[in-house]
Amino acid sequence: MQIYGVNPVLEALRAGTASEVIAHERAGGSGAEGRRLRDLLALAGRLGVPVRFADRATLDRLARGGVHQGVAASVRAPEAWTPTALAAAAPGPPLIVVLDGIEDPHNVGAILRTVDAAGATGVVRQTRRAAPLTGAVARASAGAVAHVRVADVTNVARAVEELKAAGVWTVGLAAGAPARYDQVDFRLPTAVVLGAEGSGLRRLVRERCDLVAAIPMAGHVGSLNVSVAAGVVLFEATRQRRPVTP
Repeated sequence: MQIYGVNPVLEALRAGTASEVIAHERAGGSGAEGRRLRDLLALAGRLGVPVRFADRATLDRLARGGVHQGVAASVRAPEAWTPTALAAAAPGPPLIVVLDGIEDPHNVGAILRTVDAAGATGVVRQTRRAAPLTGAVARASAGAVAHVRVADVTNVARAVEELKAAGVWTVGLAAGAPARYDQVDFRLPTAVVLGAEGSGLRRLVRERCDLVAAIPMAGHVGSLNVSVAAGVVLFEATRQRRPVTP
């Protein structure tokens, strides 16, 4: 698999998933970006990751028109997870994000970045009609894709049932729901289920959630971007889980 951009490649190197770095033949020019690229190549050298130099046309092709900042990398396929294994891997009460039909790579990447920043357990996502965790997703995640555990499933509704069987409380997020997100006890093992922009949670997925909650809107718009909503809810969960100091 191919990723591109300085941050995604750096994080792949740090995570040990990069098998080759492809850099522009004139890599390491002047300025901050040049210094970052030189540091990246130095890190690859220390880690023993091969570096291949290429012209801009080759990098443009690898990035499929994306902004590659003069570097790309080949990465190994991530470790395979199941929803049950994700729940079991958490050192404390699991905090899992389930993506129901979110296909926009920038939203998926931003959610992965938030999952990593909040210290959540991982993500469950449907493989069908899903953005691959490379390219634009990796770049939008600022490299977090290299660190977040991801369980790929064929059926989100079935995955929700699997999480419930593992003792995880499933909370769907939907505009207009009677419960408020900040009334949910996120200290419990929890999976936050997010639906696609526009269509929201699919009916079968929503029906299988233990609870459906909303983020109240005080302005003129009816809902938040799904990646922003994920941030609001995940950091409310981390706030609730923070130890109370005397």
